[in-house]
Amino acid sequence: MIRKELVQWKVVTDRLLALPIASDDDQRDVMIAAIESILDEREQLQPKIQPPFSSEEEEFGKDLVAVEPRVALKLEEYLTEIRKDLSTSQTKKDSVRSYVNPYSKVARDGTFYDTKQ
Repeated sequence: MIRKELVQWKVVTDRLLALPIASDDDQRDVMIAAIESILDEREQLQPKIQPPFSSEEEEFGKDLVAVEPRVALKLEEYLTEIRKDLSTSQTKKDSVRSYVNPYSKVARDGTFYDTKQ
């Protein structure tokens, strides 16, 4: 008989793996909230999964451990997508800022150097 915590861990892990990567700004916030919720559920389940394990639970656990690299890869994909969106957002902000004030980065120390001599 497999403990319900192990089964719940598998269900939560499957939900995390099935979560789509959203590129839309509105969907990204929903995606981040869902990821945080799922990771919180996993964190709460982890202390409840303690030895001793039956042979059936050990086999089930081997399957769960085999899925963890896929979970790490999926989380890395989410992180990459979020970083890319943040970078794009920062670039847009810089573009707007330089358009509004094109001389903001010009040194204003009052000196002029004539390069032609």
